Amino acid sequence: MNYPDQQLQAYLDESLPPEVMASIEQDLRGEEGLRERLVQVAGMREAGVHGIGEIWRRNRLSCPSREQLGSFLLGAIDPETEDYIRFHLETIGCRLCKANLEDLQAQRTVKQESTQTRRRKYFQTSVGHLSQQRD
Repeated sequence: MNYPDQQLQAYLDESLPPEVMASIEQDLRGEEGLRERLVQVAGMREAGVHGIGEIWRRNRLSCPSREQLGSFLLGAIDPETEDYIRFHLETIGCRLCKANLEDLQAQRTVKQESTQTRRRKYFQTSVGHLSQQRD
């Protein structure tokens, strides 16, 4: 298959959807010409030959910040930004932002569990002290 240079650059950045990454990987195994093009694309990057699109993708200028993703997760963000983040995650399918959001969700779950455990211990300790004071 004939892949444009931009798609090969995105492949190098691992920023394509998994099914496209797998397709390129499969084609790279069987097509020496494609492997040579990939080496050329990588060489151009190393030589400092960049277009605006490449700079934009490489620096992830369209990705929301971790703070914005956290606010999105909490539902504490303005509607326009929420719509953009949802579009970025669901339509664009940015794997890095999805992974970042999953990490934030996992941290939130651990923190909630830790808070509940701490409250339960405080309560149990307080009950013990209160029952001793009554005796």
